[in-house]
Amino acid sequence: MPKVSVIIPARNEEKFIEKCIESFLTCDYPGELIEVIVVDGMSDDRTREIVGEISRRDDRVLLIDNERKITPVAMNLGVKTSKGDYIFFSGAHSEIPSNYITKCIKHAIETGADNVGGVMKTEPRVRSAVGIAISKVLSSPLGVGGAKFRTGVSKPTEVDTVPFGCYKREVFDTIGYFNEKLVRNQDIEFNLRLKRAGGKIILFPDIELTYYSRSTLEELWKNNFGNGFWVIAAKKYAEVPYSTRHLVPLMFVLFLLLGSLISLIVSAFQFVYVFLLAFYVVAVVFFSISHAMEAKMADVFFAAIVSYPVLHISYGIGSLLGFLSFLFGEKK
Repeated sequence: MPKVSVIIPARNEEKFIEKCIESFLTCDYPGELIEVIVVDGMSDDRTREIVGEISRRDDRVLLIDNERKITPVAMNLGVKTSKGDYIFFSGAHSEIPSNYITKCIKHAIETGADNVGGVMKTEPRVRSAVGIAISKVLSSPLGVGGAKFRTGVSKPTEVDTVPFGCYKREVFDTIGYFNEKLVRNQDIEFNLRLKRAGGKIILFPDIELTYYSRSTLEELWKNNFGNGFWVIAAKKYAEVPYSTRHLVPLMFVLFLLLGSLISLIVSAFQFVYVFLLAFYVVAVVFFSISHAMEAKMADVFFAAIVSYPVLHISYGIGSLLGFLSFLFGEKK
């Protein structure tokens, strides 16, 4: 069986990093074939101390510094340090089931895929009504559209990206490393580059990992604003940094802005604008009811009704500013 390297970019993750590391060290894959590399962005909490303690008692764990504090830099440092035949990436907020590595390697070898991954099970960091609602919104088709790794698949499916991923080492020799000019969404751009080079990325329904989502509306807004900005602004640094589905929130925000202006000028358009807006509201209400019933918490209904537009509008506004940045340059 091949040796595997797990790379975990981290910064100020004292609450989650130990569970994340231990989930890999205690999995059912042969222990002597696993190495875990934590690439720390100069944390100022207890993250480095915790990783150091684990490393001292288990020499499979390595801590290296990421002085630039940027995720793609961390990923590249990890790849260049690693010795595995297959390379896994993980967020510090993630935990894996015991058979995660075994299943990924099995499917990678059987299919010859360049990158394999599984469905992301999104759980709230804090089990408040808002936290639960956000985790539900980030797992629903209305919330994330065509992101199949979030909504799930019923059979192995070729996709444009998977969460974190299990890559053949030779992928990095063939297409290079992650684009270090991208503060966000570097994995999306890398996987699209891999697809254009003829690579195969497969999502498997029997592979699952757990991701802990943001738990406040402010965190949801900030995270998705940044994602929306960089998915478009990345066009300055990469040939094709996004898929068509990533443009939907931008179209939604443009519809809200331009539709309201056109309605003031062309009265006949008012009906179309109000109808489409009402359709969106009805969809949000319908999904919010289902989330509240599933969680058996009435407050989740109200939290989800707010979370949906926060998710869509923050991403869309970020994309709009990313587009302006691409056209006119950006200011810090």
